[in-house]
Amino acid sequence: MIRVLQDRATKLFVALTAFFCVNAALAEFIGVKIFALEDTLGFRPLEWNLFGQTGSLNFTAGTLLWPIVFIMTDTINEYFGRRGVRFISWLAAALIVYGFAFAFIAIHLAPASWWVGVAKDEGVPDYQAAFAAVFGQGLWTIWGSLIAFILGQLIDVAVYHRIRRRTGDRHAWLRATGSTAVSQLIDSFVVLYIAFVLGPQHWPMSLFAAVASLNYVYKMLAAIALIPLLYLARAGIHRYLGHARAAQLREQAAAA
Repeated sequence: MIRVLQDRATKLFVALTAFFCVNAALAEFIGVKIFALEDTLGFRPLEWNLFGQTGSLNFTAGTLLWPIVFIMTDTINEYFGRRGVRFISWLAAALIVYGFAFAFIAIHLAPASWWVGVAKDEGVPDYQAAFAAVFGQGLWTIWGSLIAFILGQLIDVAVYHRIRRRTGDRHAWLRATGSTAVSQLIDSFVVLYIAFVLGPQHWPMSLFAAVASLNYVYKMLAAIALIPLLYLARAGIHRYLGHARAAQLREQAAAA
């Protein structure tokens, strides 16, 4: 057991898995917030017009973390292959369910009477209602997120390896952005459709198409902008493992 934990490849996989799961779970919990980009940056609204929707550019807060999840997915894919990505994907999904389960338990705990009004001066008259609204999110949002996440991850790994078979060890940026382009097209639309069109809010299709499209464009722009980070991670892994061990892992990942 000690010898296994001394293996640098094992330590690397554990670290990547932990960071991936934390980011995936956190993205799900903060994704309930929709923020306005221009207002956040202190700009005037761009007054865009997309599918009949106008105003500022709106995104879910979870989009802040998903580009990091993409980098982690592609890095694990590169060195630990399909089995590695499938393992972390199902583990992250299980942990997300675990987290939401305890959030629902916490919501239904009887609140202390003094705690309910403790934030009145900060503009929150009912702390219990606020807690339930933020952490509850609703079953439609939770299941939509989980279904979209698993679909996106499984599609990502399949597209990644299909591109890898054509390019070999060359063009890491192409298989990373190519797999993200396909997987996130599915993810961005599935999660919002289940959560906000089929769910109790019943978004009109124009709003759904506008927000989903903007979220997808943002994810793709962020994925492209983070390509240097992908190569930095790759260089760091090669230094940590040694070039021979890193090359061995990549060969095994490609063949699996």
